[in-house]
Amino acid sequence: MHPAPVRRRLRALAAEPKVVFGGAFILLLIVFAIFAPWLAPKDPLEQDLMLGTLPPAWITGAEPGYWLGTDDLGRDVLSRLIFGTRIALVVALVAATLAAAIGTLLGLIAGWYGGWADRVISRLVDIWMAFPPVLLSILLVAVFGAGVHSVIAAIVIIDWTRFCRVVRSETRSQAQMDYVTAAQTIGFSRVRILFSEILPNVAPVLIALISLEMGIAVIVEAILSFVGLSVSSDTPTWGGMIAAGRQMIYQGWWVMVAPLIALFATVLAFNQLGDGLRRALDPVMRR
Repeated sequence: MHPAPVRRRLRALAAEPKVVFGGAFILLLIVFAIFAPWLAPKDPLEQDLMLGTLPPAWITGAEPGYWLGTDDLGRDVLSRLIFGTRIALVVALVAATLAAAIGTLLGLIAGWYGGWADRVISRLVDIWMAFPPVLLSILLVAVFGAGVHSVIAAIVIIDWTRFCRVVRSETRSQAQMDYVTAAQTIGFSRVRILFSEILPNVAPVLIALISLEMGIAVIVEAILSFVGLSVSSDTPTWGGMIAAGRQMIYQGWWVMVAPLIALFATVLAFNQLGDGLRRALDPVMRR
C-alpha cells in the first residue's frame, strides 16, 4: 500500500478517542499478560491460611505488599488478577481470529457466488444461531473436556456465524459497486475480484467485528471458568476468581469485585476499540 493512504488511516485512528483509549487499555493488558511473572508481586498459587481474607491496602487491617488483599486461602488477589489476564487474552485473540477466518471465508463465498452456495451456507447459519450460545458453549466444553483448547473450540464453533452473516451482507453490497464492474470488464477472474477487490473493502467492518468478538470471547471464557468448565481450578482466571469470591462475599467482597471490574473494563475496552475502528476506517462514517 502507498505510504500516503497508510498515513491518512493512522491519522484517522489517532484522531478517534475510542481507538486511543480502548487500544491503550488493551495494550496495557497485553503488557500484564506477557510480563506477568515480573509484574505480579506474589506467586498467584502460593497459599497461606494465616493470611486468609486480608483486606486491600486502603482498608484497616491490611498487610504490606497485598495491594488488593487475599482470598480465603491467603492467595494474593492482585497477582491472580494479573496472571488471569493471560487466559482472557489468549482465548480472546485465538478464538476471535479463528472464528473470523472461518466465518469470513464462508461469508465471502455466500455473498459473491450466491446460488446454491448462498442457500446452503445461509441455512446452516440460521440453524446454528437457533441454539442458545451460552448453553451450547457449556455443552461443547462438557463434551470436549475442560481446558483452554476446548473453550477456544467452543467459541469458534458458535461465533463463526456472526462473521459469516456480516461479511455475506457486506460482500453482496460491495458486489454492486462500480469498481467490481470495472474489474470484470478488464478481465479479472471472480476469485481475484473477491480477494483483491472486495475483501479489502470489507476489511474495515471485519476488523471492528473482530475487536467486538474478542470482548465476547472474554465473557464466554469467564462464564465457563465460573462454572468450572475452563482451565483447572488452580490456574488463575477471572471467572474462577468471581466464583470463589461469590462464596465469601460477606467476608471478603474484594475477591469478587476485583475480577468483576477487570472483566467489565476489558469488555468495555474491546467494544470501544471496535466501535472506534469502525468509525475511523469506514470512509462513509468519516464523512
